[in-house]
Amino acid sequence: MSNEETKRDGFSSKWGFILACIGSAVGMGNIWRFPIMVQKYGGMTFLIPYFIFVILIASSGVMEEFALGRRAAAGPVGAFGMCTEERTGKRRPGELIGAIPIIGALMLAIGYTVVLGWIFKYTWLAISGGLFAMGQDMSIIGPAFDATSATLTNANGEAFSFVQSVGAMFSSGLFGIGNGVWQLIGLVVSMAIMAMGVAGGIEKANKVMMPVLFFLFLGLGIYIATLDGSSEGYKYIFTINPAGLASVEVWVFAFGQAFFSLSVAGNGSVIYGSYLSKKEDIPGSARNVAVFDTLAALLAAFVIIPAMAVVLGAGINDVNGGPGLMFVYLVNVFNAMPGGRIIGLIFFICVLFAGVSSIVNLYEAPVAFLQEKFKFNRVAAVAAIGVIGALVSLSIQPWTSQWMDVVSIYICPLGAMLAGIMFFWVLKKETAMDAVSEGAKKRVGDWFHTLGKFVYVPLALLALILGAFYGGIG
Repeated sequence: MSNEETKRDGFSSKWGFILACIGSAVGMGNIWRFPIMVQKYGGMTFLIPYFIFVILIASSGVMEEFALGRRAAAGPVGAFGMCTEERTGKRRPGELIGAIPIIGALMLAIGYTVVLGWIFKYTWLAISGGLFAMGQDMSIIGPAFDATSATLTNANGEAFSFVQSVGAMFSSGLFGIGNGVWQLIGLVVSMAIMAMGVAGGIEKANKVMMPVLFFLFLGLGIYIATLDGSSEGYKYIFTINPAGLASVEVWVFAFGQAFFSLSVAGNGSVIYGSYLSKKEDIPGSARNVAVFDTLAALLAAFVIIPAMAVVLGAGINDVNGGPGLMFVYLVNVFNAMPGGRIIGLIFFICVLFAGVSSIVNLYEAPVAFLQEKFKFNRVAAVAAIGVIGALVSLSIQPWTSQWMDVVSIYICPLGAMLAGIMFFWVLKKETAMDAVSEGAKKRVGDWFHTLGKFVYVPLALLALILGAFYGGIG
Protein backbone atom coordinates (compact mmCIF):
# COMPACT_ATOMS: atom_id res chain seq x y z
CA MET A 1 0.00 0.00 0.00
CA SER A 2 1.09 3.54 -0.62
CA ASN A 3 0.06 7.07 0.21
CA GLU A 4 2.13 8.51 -2.58
CA GLU A 5 -0.61 8.75 -5.20
CA THR A 6 -1.95 12.27 -5.10
CA LYS A 7 -2.81 12.71 -8.75
CA ARG A 8 -5.78 10.67 -9.91
CA ASP A 9 -5.46 8.72 -13.14
CA GLY A 10 -7.91 9.44 -15.94
CA PHE A 11 -8.68 9.11 -19.64
CA SER A 12 -6.37 11.08 -21.90
CA SER A 13 -8.87 11.73 -24.69
CA LYS A 14 -12.58 12.02 -25.41
CA TRP A 15 -12.62 8.98 -27.70
CA GLY A 16 -10.52 6.97 -25.27
CA PHE A 17 -13.28 7.48 -22.70
CA ILE A 18 -16.06 6.74 -25.19
CA LEU A 19 -14.39 3.57 -26.49
CA ALA A 20 -13.81 2.35 -22.92
CA CYS A 21 -17.47 2.97 -22.09
CA ILE A 22 -18.56 1.23 -25.29
CA GLY A 23 -16.33 -1.67 -24.28
CA SER A 24 -18.01 -1.83 -20.88
CA ALA A 25 -21.47 -1.86 -22.47
CA VAL A 26 -20.73 -4.31 -25.30
CA GLY A 27 -20.86 -7.63 -23.53
CA MET A 28 -22.34 -11.09 -23.68
CA GLY A 29 -25.89 -9.76 -23.55
CA ASN A 30 -25.34 -8.15 -26.97
CA ILE A 31 -24.14 -11.45 -28.40
CA TRP A 32 -25.97 -14.34 -26.77
CA ARG A 33 -29.23 -12.65 -25.78
CA PHE A 34 -30.06 -9.70 -28.04
CA PRO A 35 -30.21 -11.70 -31.34
CA ILE A 36 -32.51 -14.28 -29.77
CA MET A 37 -34.79 -11.57 -28.36
CA VAL A 38 -34.99 -10.02 -31.84
CA GLN A 39 -35.77 -13.39 -33.40
CA LYS A 40 -38.21 -14.50 -30.68
CA TYR A 41 -40.26 -11.32 -30.43
CA GLY A 42 -40.56 -10.53 -34.11
CA GLY A 43 -37.68 -8.40 -35.33
CA MET A 44 -38.79 -4.77 -35.55
CA THR A 45 -41.65 -5.57 -33.19
CA PHE A 46 -38.97 -5.93 -30.52
CA LEU A 47 -36.54 -3.34 -31.90
CA ILE A 48 -38.96 -0.40 -31.84
CA PRO A 49 -39.56 -0.51 -28.06
CA TYR A 50 -35.89 -1.39 -27.57
CA PHE A 51 -34.77 1.77 -29.41
CA ILE A 52 -37.23 3.85 -27.37
CA PHE A 53 -35.82 2.55 -24.09
CA VAL A 54 -32.21 2.99 -25.23
CA ILE A 55 -32.89 6.66 -25.95
CA LEU A 56 -34.70 7.12 -22.64
CA ILE A 57 -32.05 5.42 -20.50
CA ALA A 58 -29.11 7.04 -22.31
CA SER A 59 -30.76 10.45 -21.83
CA SER A 60 -31.19 9.91 -18.10
CA GLY A 61 -29.37 7.05 -16.39
CA VAL A 62 -26.18 6.98 -18.48
CA MET A 63 -25.77 10.76 -18.30
CA GLU A 64 -26.51 10.71 -14.59
CA GLU A 65 -23.91 8.06 -13.75
CA PHE A 66 -21.21 9.77 -15.82
CA ALA A 67 -22.01 13.13 -14.18
CA LEU A 68 -22.18 11.66 -10.68
CA GLY A 69 -18.75 10.08 -10.96
CA ARG A 70 -17.15 13.12 -12.55
CA ARG A 71 -18.59 15.53 -9.98
CA ALA A 72 -17.25 13.47 -7.08
CA ALA A 73 -14.02 12.39 -8.84
CA ALA A 74 -14.71 9.05 -7.14
CA GLY A 75 -16.51 5.74 -7.48
CA PRO A 76 -19.90 4.92 -5.90
CA VAL A 77 -18.72 5.13 -2.28
CA GLY A 78 -17.24 8.61 -2.64
CA ALA A 79 -19.98 9.79 -5.01
CA PHE A 80 -22.85 8.69 -2.78
CA GLY A 81 -21.03 10.20 0.20
CA MET A 82 -20.79 13.52 -1.66
CA CYS A 83 -24.56 13.47 -2.23
CA THR A 84 -25.55 12.81 1.39
CA GLU A 85 -22.97 15.30 2.65
CA GLU A 86 -24.50 18.08 0.57
CA ARG A 87 -28.01 17.23 1.75
CA THR A 88 -27.39 16.31 5.40
CA GLY A 89 -23.80 17.29 6.17
CA LYS A 90 -22.88 13.63 6.69
CA ARG A 91 -20.88 11.49 4.25
CA ARG A 92 -21.04 8.21 6.14
CA PRO A 93 -24.62 7.17 5.21
CA GLY A 94 -23.93 7.69 1.50
CA GLU A 95 -20.62 5.85 1.68
CA LEU A 96 -22.30 2.86 3.32
CA ILE A 97 -25.00 2.77 0.64
CA GLY A 98 -22.33 3.16 -2.03
CA ALA A 99 -20.84 -0.14 -0.94
CA ILE A 100 -23.83 -1.94 -2.52
CA PRO A 101 -22.88 -1.12 -6.15
CA ILE A 102 -19.25 -1.97 -5.35
CA ILE A 103 -20.29 -5.39 -4.08
CA GLY A 104 -22.52 -5.80 -7.15
CA ALA A 105 -19.66 -4.94 -9.51
CA LEU A 106 -17.33 -7.40 -7.81
CA MET A 107 -19.91 -10.19 -7.82
CA LEU A 108 -20.76 -9.62 -11.47
CA ALA A 109 -17.06 -9.48 -12.35
CA ILE A 110 -16.50 -12.80 -10.58
CA GLY A 111 -19.27 -14.45 -12.57
CA TYR A 112 -17.92 -12.89 -15.76
CA THR A 113 -14.48 -14.29 -14.91
CA VAL A 114 -15.88 -17.80 -15.28
CA VAL A 115 -17.47 -16.87 -18.62
CA LEU A 116 -14.25 -15.20 -19.78
CA GLY A 117 -12.44 -18.48 -19.13
CA TRP A 118 -14.87 -20.24 -21.45
CA ILE A 119 -14.24 -17.57 -24.10
CA PHE A 120 -10.46 -17.85 -23.85
CA LYS A 121 -10.64 -21.63 -24.17
CA TYR A 122 -12.95 -21.53 -27.19
CA THR A 123 -10.88 -18.83 -28.87
CA TRP A 124 -7.84 -21.06 -28.51
CA LEU A 125 -9.83 -24.03 -29.86
CA ALA A 126 -10.83 -21.85 -32.82
CA ILE A 127 -7.19 -20.92 -33.45
CA SER A 128 -5.88 -24.48 -33.08
CA GLY A 129 -8.64 -26.05 -35.18
CA GLY A 130 -10.08 -28.04 -32.29
CA LEU A 131 -13.41 -26.25 -32.57
CA PHE A 132 -13.79 -26.95 -36.27
CA ALA A 133 -12.77 -30.58 -35.70
CA MET A 134 -15.97 -31.07 -33.65
CA GLY A 135 -17.92 -30.69 -36.87
CA GLN A 136 -21.68 -30.79 -36.40
CA ASP A 137 -21.67 -33.70 -33.99
CA MET A 138 -23.81 -32.42 -31.11
CA SER A 139 -22.83 -35.47 -29.08
CA ILE A 140 -19.34 -33.93 -29.01
CA ILE A 141 -20.16 -30.19 -29.03
CA GLY A 142 -22.65 -30.30 -26.16
CA PRO A 143 -20.63 -32.44 -23.72
CA ALA A 144 -17.50 -30.39 -24.53
CA PHE A 145 -19.19 -27.27 -23.22
CA ASP A 146 -20.71 -29.13 -20.26
CA ALA A 147 -17.20 -30.19 -19.24
CA THR A 148 -15.86 -26.66 -19.71
CA SER A 149 -18.64 -25.08 -17.66
CA ALA A 150 -18.49 -27.79 -14.96
CA THR A 151 -22.20 -28.50 -15.36
CA LEU A 152 -23.09 -30.79 -12.45
CA THR A 153 -26.45 -32.36 -11.60
CA ASN A 154 -27.68 -34.67 -8.86
CA ALA A 155 -29.38 -38.05 -9.32
CA ASN A 156 -32.67 -36.30 -10.17
CA GLY A 157 -31.07 -34.23 -12.91
CA GLU A 158 -31.27 -31.04 -10.84
CA ALA A 159 -28.44 -28.50 -10.86
CA PHE A 160 -26.18 -28.53 -7.82
CA SER A 161 -26.91 -26.04 -5.06
CA PHE A 162 -24.36 -23.37 -4.17
CA VAL A 163 -23.01 -25.42 -1.26
CA GLN A 164 -22.83 -28.59 -3.37
CA SER A 165 -21.09 -26.70 -6.19
CA VAL A 166 -18.43 -25.19 -3.94
CA GLY A 167 -17.94 -28.53 -2.21
CA ALA A 168 -17.49 -30.29 -5.56
CA MET A 169 -14.89 -27.74 -6.66
CA PHE A 170 -12.85 -27.98 -3.47
CA SER A 171 -13.03 -31.77 -3.38
CA SER A 172 -11.60 -31.80 -6.91
CA GLY A 173 -8.80 -29.40 -5.97
CA LEU A 174 -10.35 -26.46 -7.95
CA PHE A 175 -8.70 -27.68 -11.18
CA GLY A 176 -10.01 -31.25 -11.33
CA ILE A 177 -13.19 -30.20 -13.12
CA GLY A 178 -14.24 -27.13 -15.03
CA ASN A 179 -12.02 -24.66 -16.82
CA GLY A 180 -9.71 -23.28 -14.13
CA VAL A 181 -6.53 -22.84 -16.15
CA TRP A 182 -8.16 -20.80 -18.95
CA GLN A 183 -10.13 -18.88 -16.37
CA LEU A 184 -6.92 -17.77 -14.68
CA ILE A 185 -5.35 -16.90 -18.04
CA GLY A 186 -8.30 -14.64 -18.87
CA LEU A 187 -8.16 -13.03 -15.44
CA VAL A 188 -4.40 -12.42 -15.62
CA VAL A 189 -4.73 -10.77 -19.05
CA SER A 190 -7.50 -8.50 -17.77
CA MET A 191 -5.63 -7.62 -14.58
CA ALA A 192 -2.47 -6.86 -16.56
CA ILE A 193 -4.42 -4.30 -18.60
CA MET A 194 -5.80 -2.75 -15.42
CA ALA A 195 -2.42 -2.67 -13.67
CA MET A 196 -1.11 -0.39 -16.42
CA GLY A 197 -3.62 2.24 -15.37
CA VAL A 198 -6.66 3.98 -16.82
CA ALA A 199 -4.95 5.87 -19.65
CA GLY A 200 -2.00 3.49 -20.08
CA GLY A 201 -3.96 0.25 -19.87
CA ILE A 202 -7.76 0.44 -20.07
CA GLU A 203 -7.91 3.27 -22.61
CA LYS A 204 -5.16 1.92 -24.87
CA ALA A 205 -6.62 -1.61 -24.84
CA ASN A 206 -10.09 -0.39 -25.78
CA LYS A 207 -8.69 1.82 -28.54
CA VAL A 208 -7.49 -1.40 -30.16
CA MET A 209 -10.20 -3.88 -29.18
CA MET A 210 -13.33 -1.88 -29.98
CA PRO A 211 -12.44 -0.79 -33.57
CA VAL A 212 -11.23 -4.32 -34.35
CA LEU A 213 -14.42 -5.84 -32.89
CA PHE A 214 -16.66 -3.62 -35.03
CA PHE A 215 -14.56 -4.17 -38.15
CA LEU A 216 -14.56 -7.97 -37.76
CA PHE A 217 -18.26 -8.16 -36.93
CA LEU A 218 -19.04 -6.02 -39.98
CA GLY A 219 -16.92 -8.31 -42.15
CA LEU A 220 -18.72 -11.39 -40.82
CA GLY A 221 -22.08 -9.79 -41.48
CA ILE A 222 -21.16 -8.96 -45.08
CA TYR A 223 -19.84 -12.48 -45.74
CA ILE A 224 -22.88 -14.21 -44.25
CA ALA A 225 -25.16 -11.98 -46.35
CA THR A 226 -23.69 -13.63 -49.46
CA LEU A 227 -24.70 -17.16 -48.42
CA ASP A 228 -27.80 -18.92 -49.69
CA GLY A 229 -30.58 -18.90 -47.11
CA SER A 230 -29.37 -15.85 -45.21
CA SER A 231 -32.30 -13.81 -46.54
CA GLU A 232 -34.62 -15.80 -44.30
CA GLY A 233 -32.71 -14.46 -41.33
CA TYR A 234 -33.21 -10.87 -42.44
CA LYS A 235 -36.94 -11.54 -42.63
CA TYR A 236 -36.87 -12.29 -38.90
CA ILE A 237 -35.06 -9.03 -38.23
CA PHE A 238 -37.19 -6.72 -40.38
CA THR A 239 -40.57 -8.24 -39.59
CA ILE A 240 -43.00 -5.99 -37.77
CA ASN A 241 -46.24 -7.17 -36.21
CA PRO A 242 -48.33 -4.18 -35.07
CA ALA A 243 -50.39 -6.45 -32.83
CA GLY A 244 -47.19 -7.62 -31.15
CA LEU A 245 -46.51 -4.06 -30.02
CA ALA A 246 -49.52 -4.42 -27.74
CA SER A 247 -47.80 -7.28 -25.90
CA VAL A 248 -46.67 -6.34 -22.39
CA GLU A 249 -44.01 -9.04 -22.53
CA VAL A 250 -42.39 -7.51 -25.63
CA TRP A 251 -42.06 -4.14 -23.89
CA VAL A 252 -40.82 -5.72 -20.65
CA PHE A 253 -38.02 -7.65 -22.34
CA ALA A 254 -37.13 -4.78 -24.67
CA PHE A 255 -36.80 -2.57 -21.59
CA GLY A 256 -34.72 -5.18 -19.78
CA GLN A 257 -32.40 -5.63 -22.74
CA ALA A 258 -31.85 -1.87 -23.07
CA PHE A 259 -31.44 -1.34 -19.33
CA PHE A 260 -28.80 -4.02 -18.83
CA SER A 261 -27.05 -3.47 -22.16
CA LEU A 262 -26.26 0.15 -21.29
CA SER A 263 -24.59 -0.98 -18.05
CA VAL A 264 -26.44 1.32 -15.65
CA ALA A 265 -25.80 -0.30 -12.28
CA GLY A 266 -24.35 2.50 -10.18
CA ASN A 267 -20.79 1.22 -10.55
CA GLY A 268 -19.01 0.91 -13.91
CA SER A 269 -20.36 4.07 -15.53
CA VAL A 270 -19.86 6.01 -12.29
CA ILE A 271 -16.20 5.00 -11.99
CA TYR A 272 -15.46 5.66 -15.67
CA GLY A 273 -17.22 9.01 -15.34
CA SER A 274 -14.91 9.83 -12.43
CA TYR A 275 -11.94 9.63 -14.81
CA LEU A 276 -13.56 11.99 -17.34
CA SER A 277 -12.19 15.47 -17.92
CA LYS A 278 -14.46 18.33 -16.85
CA LYS A 279 -14.07 19.72 -20.37
CA GLU A 280 -15.87 16.80 -21.97
CA ASP A 281 -19.50 16.86 -23.07
CA ILE A 282 -21.46 14.28 -21.05
CA PRO A 283 -24.66 14.33 -23.19
CA GLY A 284 -22.56 13.75 -26.30
CA SER A 285 -20.59 10.96 -24.65
CA ALA A 286 -23.78 9.23 -23.46
CA ARG A 287 -25.24 9.48 -26.96
CA ASN A 288 -22.13 7.95 -28.54
CA VAL A 289 -22.09 5.09 -26.04
CA ALA A 290 -25.76 4.33 -26.70
CA VAL A 291 -25.32 4.49 -30.49
CA PHE A 292 -22.27 2.24 -30.64
CA ASP A 293 -23.61 -0.24 -28.09
CA THR A 294 -26.77 -0.54 -30.17
CA LEU A 295 -24.71 -0.91 -33.36
CA ALA A 296 -22.73 -3.73 -31.76
CA ALA A 297 -25.93 -5.52 -30.78
CA LEU A 298 -27.38 -5.07 -34.27
CA LEU A 299 -24.17 -6.32 -35.88
CA ALA A 300 -24.35 -9.41 -33.67
CA ALA A 301 -27.95 -9.94 -34.76
CA PHE A 302 -27.03 -9.49 -38.44
CA VAL A 303 -24.33 -12.14 -38.01
CA ILE A 304 -26.07 -14.68 -35.80
CA ILE A 305 -29.68 -14.73 -37.04
CA PRO A 306 -28.87 -15.08 -40.79
CA ALA A 307 -26.12 -17.61 -39.97
CA MET A 308 -28.60 -19.76 -38.07
CA ALA A 309 -31.12 -19.37 -40.89
CA VAL A 310 -28.52 -20.60 -43.42
CA VAL A 311 -27.85 -23.81 -41.50
CA LEU A 312 -30.91 -24.46 -39.34
CA GLY A 313 -33.72 -23.12 -41.50
CA ALA A 314 -36.97 -23.32 -39.53
CA GLY A 315 -34.98 -24.90 -36.69
CA ILE A 316 -33.94 -21.39 -35.70
CA ASN A 317 -37.19 -21.17 -33.75
CA ASP A 318 -35.99 -23.88 -31.35
CA VAL A 319 -32.79 -22.05 -30.35
CA ASN A 320 -32.59 -20.33 -26.98
CA GLY A 321 -30.24 -17.56 -25.88
CA GLY A 322 -27.53 -17.72 -23.25
CA PRO A 323 -24.22 -19.60 -23.16
CA GLY A 324 -25.75 -22.54 -25.05
CA LEU A 325 -26.29 -20.32 -28.08
CA MET A 326 -22.66 -19.21 -28.27
CA PHE A 327 -20.79 -22.31 -27.18
CA VAL A 328 -23.07 -25.03 -28.56
CA TYR A 329 -25.50 -23.95 -31.30
CA LEU A 330 -23.20 -21.47 -33.01
CA VAL A 331 -20.29 -23.92 -33.03
CA ASN A 332 -22.55 -26.29 -34.92
CA VAL A 333 -23.75 -23.51 -37.24
CA PHE A 334 -20.32 -22.09 -38.07
CA ASN A 335 -18.81 -25.53 -38.65
CA ALA A 336 -21.51 -26.24 -41.23
CA MET A 337 -20.86 -23.08 -43.24
CA PRO A 338 -18.38 -22.54 -46.08
CA GLY A 339 -15.23 -21.16 -44.48
CA GLY A 340 -16.56 -22.26 -41.11
CA ARG A 341 -13.18 -22.50 -39.42
CA ILE A 342 -12.32 -18.87 -40.27
CA ILE A 343 -15.82 -17.67 -39.36
CA GLY A 344 -15.63 -19.34 -35.95
CA LEU A 345 -12.18 -17.89 -35.32
CA ILE A 346 -13.23 -14.32 -36.18
CA PHE A 347 -16.41 -14.65 -34.15
CA PHE A 348 -14.64 -15.79 -30.98
CA ILE A 349 -11.98 -13.09 -31.32
CA CYS A 350 -14.84 -10.57 -31.32
CA VAL A 351 -16.37 -12.25 -28.29
CA LEU A 352 -12.99 -12.25 -26.54
CA PHE A 353 -12.58 -8.49 -27.01
CA ALA A 354 -16.14 -7.89 -25.80
CA GLY A 355 -15.52 -10.06 -22.73
CA VAL A 356 -12.19 -8.50 -21.74
CA SER A 357 -13.44 -4.91 -22.17
CA SER A 358 -16.50 -5.67 -20.03
CA ILE A 359 -14.70 -7.45 -17.22
CA VAL A 360 -12.09 -4.70 -16.94
CA ASN A 361 -14.90 -2.21 -16.35
CA LEU A 362 -16.54 -4.42 -13.73
CA TYR A 363 -13.35 -4.97 -11.75
CA GLU A 364 -12.40 -1.27 -11.97
CA ALA A 365 -14.97 -0.12 -9.39
CA PRO A 366 -13.68 -2.35 -6.55
CA VAL A 367 -10.06 -1.65 -7.57
CA ALA A 368 -10.69 2.10 -7.42
CA PHE A 369 -12.43 1.64 -4.05
CA LEU A 370 -9.27 0.16 -2.55
CA GLN A 371 -7.26 3.04 -4.00
CA GLU A 372 -9.64 5.73 -2.76
CA LYS A 373 -10.58 4.37 0.66
CA PHE A 374 -7.49 2.46 1.75
CA LYS A 375 -4.80 4.24 -0.32
CA PHE A 376 -3.62 1.10 -2.12
CA ASN A 377 -1.38 1.84 -5.07
CA ARG A 378 -2.69 0.72 -8.45
CA VAL A 379 -0.82 -2.57 -8.73
CA ALA A 380 -1.56 -3.61 -5.15
CA ALA A 381 -5.27 -2.88 -5.58
CA VAL A 382 -5.45 -4.84 -8.84
CA ALA A 383 -3.57 -7.77 -7.28
CA ALA A 384 -5.82 -7.87 -4.20
CA ILE A 385 -9.04 -7.81 -6.22
CA GLY A 386 -7.55 -10.29 -8.69
CA VAL A 387 -6.84 -12.80 -5.93
CA ILE A 388 -10.40 -12.50 -4.62
CA GLY A 389 -11.77 -12.85 -8.15
CA ALA A 390 -9.64 -15.91 -8.84
CA LEU A 391 -10.49 -17.80 -5.65
CA VAL A 392 -14.23 -17.15 -5.73
CA SER A 393 -14.68 -17.65 -9.47
CA LEU A 394 -12.83 -20.98 -9.38
CA SER A 395 -15.04 -22.09 -6.51
CA ILE A 396 -18.43 -21.25 -8.06
CA GLN A 397 -17.94 -22.69 -11.55
CA PRO A 398 -20.85 -25.20 -11.45
CA TRP A 399 -23.13 -22.49 -9.99
CA THR A 400 -22.19 -19.65 -12.36
CA SER A 401 -25.61 -19.31 -14.00
CA GLN A 402 -27.39 -19.01 -10.66
CA TRP A 403 -24.70 -16.62 -9.36
CA MET A 404 -25.16 -14.35 -12.38
CA ASP A 405 -28.94 -14.47 -12.00
CA VAL A 406 -28.76 -13.27 -8.39
CA VAL A 407 -26.50 -10.36 -9.34
CA SER A 408 -28.30 -9.28 -12.51
CA ILE A 409 -31.83 -9.69 -11.17
CA TYR A 410 -31.36 -8.03 -7.79
CA ILE A 411 -28.07 -6.22 -7.23
CA CYS A 412 -27.53 -4.44 -10.58
CA PRO A 413 -30.96 -2.76 -10.81
CA LEU A 414 -30.74 -1.92 -7.10
CA GLY A 415 -27.38 -0.21 -7.72
CA ALA A 416 -28.82 1.72 -10.66
CA MET A 417 -31.81 2.84 -8.61
CA LEU A 418 -29.62 3.93 -5.68
CA ALA A 419 -27.35 5.97 -7.97
CA GLY A 420 -30.42 7.59 -9.52
CA ILE A 421 -31.89 8.41 -6.11
CA MET A 422 -28.60 9.91 -4.95
CA PHE A 423 -28.24 12.11 -8.04
CA PHE A 424 -31.84 13.13 -8.72
CA TRP A 425 -33.36 13.09 -5.22
CA VAL A 426 -30.55 13.61 -2.69
CA LEU A 427 -28.15 15.92 -4.55
CA LYS A 428 -29.54 19.42 -4.91
CA LYS A 429 -31.03 20.07 -8.34
CA GLU A 430 -28.72 22.98 -9.07
CA THR A 431 -25.66 20.88 -8.26
CA ALA A 432 -26.92 17.98 -10.38
CA MET A 433 -27.63 20.26 -13.35
CA ASP A 434 -24.21 21.90 -13.04
CA ALA A 435 -22.59 18.46 -12.93
CA VAL A 436 -24.22 17.18 -16.11
CA SER A 437 -23.88 20.49 -17.99
CA GLU A 438 -20.20 21.09 -17.27
CA GLY A 439 -18.26 20.82 -20.53
CA ALA A 440 -21.44 20.60 -22.63
CA LYS A 441 -21.87 22.79 -25.69
CA LYS A 442 -24.98 24.26 -24.08
CA ARG A 443 -26.56 23.85 -20.68
CA VAL A 444 -28.77 20.77 -20.34
CA GLY A 445 -32.44 21.64 -19.95
CA ASP A 446 -34.56 20.95 -16.89
CA TRP A 447 -36.18 18.11 -18.82
CA PHE A 448 -33.18 15.97 -17.86
CA HIS A 449 -33.77 16.29 -14.12
CA THR A 450 -37.51 15.75 -14.46
CA LEU A 451 -36.99 12.69 -16.68
CA GLY A 452 -34.42 11.21 -14.32
CA LYS A 453 -36.32 11.90 -11.12
CA PHE A 454 -39.80 10.85 -12.15
CA VAL A 455 -39.21 8.35 -14.98
CA TYR A 456 -35.73 6.79 -14.79
CA VAL A 457 -35.63 6.13 -11.04
CA PRO A 458 -39.08 4.44 -11.06
CA LEU A 459 -37.98 2.44 -14.12
CA ALA A 460 -34.91 1.19 -12.22
CA LEU A 461 -37.24 0.05 -9.43
CA LEU A 462 -39.45 -1.57 -12.06
CA ALA A 463 -36.41 -3.42 -13.46
CA LEU A 464 -35.85 -4.89 -10.00
CA ILE A 465 -39.49 -5.92 -9.58
CA LEU A 466 -39.95 -7.30 -13.10
CA GLY A 467 -36.64 -9.15 -12.92
CA ALA A 468 -37.79 -10.92 -9.77
CA PHE A 469 -41.20 -11.68 -11.32
CA TYR A 470 -39.93 -13.00 -14.66
CA GLY A 471 -36.74 -14.57 -13.33
CA GLY A 472 -34.60 -12.08 -15.26
CA ILE A 473 -35.40 -9.59 -18.01
CA GLY A 474 -31.96 -8.72 -19.36
